[in-house]
Amino acid sequence: MKIGLFGGSFNPPHNGHVNSVISIKKKLGLDLIYVVPNLQNPLKAPTEGPTPEQRLEMTRLAFENYGKEIIVSDIEILRSGPSYTIDTLKDIKKLHPKAEVFLILGLDLLEEIHHWKDYKNIFSEAHLILTSRPGLHIPENKDELPGFIKEIILDYEFNIIELTTGKRIEFLSLKDVEASSTEVRKLLRIGKSVEKFLPLSVESYIKSNGLYKNLGHKIGDYKKFTLFCAQQLENKKALQLRAFDLSKLSAPTEYTIICSGTSTRHTTSLGETLIQAIKEEYNVYPQSTEGADTGRWMVIDYGSLMVHVFYDFIRQEYGLEKLWKDGVELSLK
Repeated sequence: MKIGLFGGSFNPPHNGHVNSVISIKKKLGLDLIYVVPNLQNPLKAPTEGPTPEQRLEMTRLAFENYGKEIIVSDIEILRSGPSYTIDTLKDIKKLHPKAEVFLILGLDLLEEIHHWKDYKNIFSEAHLILTSRPGLHIPENKDELPGFIKEIILDYEFNIIELTTGKRIEFLSLKDVEASSTEVRKLLRIGKSVEKFLPLSVESYIKSNGLYKNLGHKIGDYKKFTLFCAQQLENKKALQLRAFDLSKLSAPTEYTIICSGTSTRHTTSLGETLIQAIKEEYNVYPQSTEGADTGRWMVIDYGSLMVHVFYDFIRQEYGLEKLWKDGVELSLK
């Protein structure tokens, strides 16, 4: 028996998720695929949005018409604490002790696996299926792979890597559906159409439950909010702190803050402290965060305010202030 495991936040589940699962099941001849919404990704800060139970229900709706061979599981939501892939793999193998298990991941996750709990054991528990993603190319040779993979390669031919653990990594090219949960959430919050990105049942559930609303109803005055955020960053010794009013420009946000940290640890601390301070003062989490796993840069999205925190020397490479030169710089005391 061949079983696939496809996990994620599914916030919300979109047609790209559905396309991946259906295509992989056919290409690999899998008997079952477990689609597993997580409780909390341990590498990502909490974000504003639906409850884990609502994400689970949306995922069930997204896959409800694809047969009993696709099982949407609450295994991670019922388990307390952060959702670790290695724990879920072991739970699935307890349910199917004689099955061959395939862990299905997007190619973009290849570079971060070594940050996961007991990541070395993952290569002993399951085969890995890495699927193509827009903007990423499948590695063509061993030199393009991360070091922790190179160490356990037994043989590499075409798109299949045989591992010393007895398992393999297979790269699978899919006909990509240009969709991401982050972009879908942004479209929903500004009232744009998402018809081509979401199954109809998921879109109806979102509307009927009032999910993914703009954060403005909680935050209120965004200029005041921007100054509050700047003060929190100043309290944590942020460097070269600047804030801009971009409301008169054709920008993706009305306000923005940029600052620097003295190290990767300081950069991460600035972002995490700000998120916590806003939660305590405004009772709201960001719509999304990016870059928190590296400490080199972090983007925190609160809708009409985007906060950019950089490790100082990385900031010079981006030169974001040049993009905002026609905006109004706010006076920070």
